[in-house]
Amino acid sequence: MNSSLSPRTAIGLFLIVVLAWGVNWSITKQLVQFLPPLWTSAIRSWIALAGLFVILGLSNNLVIPERRDIPVVLSVALLHMTVFSVLVAAGVRFLPASKAVVLGYTTPLWVAIAAPLLGEDTLTAPKLAGALLGLIGLAVILNPASIDWTNTNVVLGAGMVILAAISWAANIIYIRAHRWIGSPLQLLIWQVLVATIVLTGSALITDGLPHAEWSWRLVLLFLYSGLIGTALAYWAMSMVNKSISALTTSLGTTGTPLVGIASAAVLLGEPIDISLAVAAGLIVAGIGLATLGDRLLRRQATASG
Repeated sequence: MNSSLSPRTAIGLFLIVVLAWGVNWSITKQLVQFLPPLWTSAIRSWIALAGLFVILGLSNNLVIPERRDIPVVLSVALLHMTVFSVLVAAGVRFLPASKAVVLGYTTPLWVAIAAPLLGEDTLTAPKLAGALLGLIGLAVILNPASIDWTNTNVVLGAGMVILAAISWAANIIYIRAHRWIGSPLQLLIWQVLVATIVLTGSALITDGLPHAEWSWRLVLLFLYSGLIGTALAYWAMSMVNKSISALTTSLGTTGTPLVGIASAAVLLGEPIDISLAVAAGLIVAGIGLATLGDRLLRRQATASG
């Protein structure tokens, strides 16, 4: 399990990740109709924790993290698995899942903008062009013809999902600067454990004990979101990162919002309007330009000495 995967297996796992994450937005949209966002995220996290315990136990990746890895455990657990998850769950109550997933996957754009300002990266021409293209896409999806600015809940929902994307971006910037001792796969279960404790405590304080009309549909939604959309996807992504270049995974994950739009249309009957299609195209193109263009520019600089 610790060795690199064959190209075919790695690509197969990567497709599973993109599909699992894309569909999970529509699943989350349905879950928050039954339970508050905090309990939705907490219960999903408990299920993911159980699944990861089995997966990592079978692959001999259950280890105690080194002290120097605790900051990155806390960073991922709090910024991504807690803040991002809760803000998305809260925001998707008021937004169509298709628009929420496009807003949520603006994360690479915020990384491209913020990292140079924080001295963690350089702002190259491709990154600047990609970020501008993505921001134009963001303006398209937020235009009054696409988002009802007279509806406070809709505006609040959009704001929460954008804040979620910024929180994820902050986590990515920190992860890039961290000097890893354990592997991301070995630290994964500890990140989920911390997130689960924080989410459960916050849910109990804010909402009290969970109250829902449990049914097989609700159980299946949680099992998908916890086991496939979280545990399997995180494990698969950790495995894929060992076998596929960072450039390929960065570009490949831009397929997630496209899957999210398609799954929302199929599972929830959400329409795919022109604003949504144009915005998704611009944002995905912007991420691709910023990632691919910057990588090519760096290669040319390296080749020229």
